[in-house]
Amino acid sequence: MEKVMITIARQYGSGGRYIGDLVAKELGIPFYDQNLITLAAEKSDLCHEAAAEADERNASSLLYTLAMGSTAMLHSPHYNMPLNDKLFLVQSEIIKEAAAKGSAVIVGRCADYVLREDPNTFSVFIYADPKVRAKHVAERSGITESEAYTLISKTDRRRANYYNFYTGKRWGEMTNYDLCIDSGKLGAENAAKLIANYARILGK
Repeated sequence: MEKVMITIARQYGSGGRYIGDLVAKELGIPFYDQNLITLAAEKSDLCHEAAAEADERNASSLLYTLAMGSTAMLHSPHYNMPLNDKLFLVQSEIIKEAAAKGSAVIVGRCADYVLREDPNTFSVFIYADPKVRAKHVAERSGITESEAYTLISKTDRRRANYYNFYTGKRWGEMTNYDLCIDSGKLGAENAAKLIANYARILGK
């Protein structure tokens, strides 16, 4: 299979991270998700704990015009950039570096937008019925389904705000992605197989 970059955006509780991990294992390629926080902290002067707290949260500054342009200011000791913005830029650099090395699966972090000019990239959005997600989150987190609905709404809103802020696009809008999958109907394993087969077709 030739180089293929797979980006996965996901609703909270849809199993997107797990599916991405399955895809990476199926194809034998690197998987990037939470490890992007560690890599970003190592690449910059960010504290790992602070970076984890700021992960996939947009800042209040109007960074959009800078975000995908020159990152020279990022490394300037005289520029006081908000932590959220700095983390976004560092993670974007890491994502581009990963793409330069070869195939990979990347979950979240606006990766579909960061790699929008890479012809070997295809983007996936994982969603599921709220009831399915609430049950999954409740079981995984040891909370009630009522609490799970609240957590789902809060997390999805945060992810949408983050994506919309840094890309100027609308998170979850079908036309932003190459493939949209209902993991509640298909199941995580079948969803992963579908994505992997899609990658193999594109990589021929």
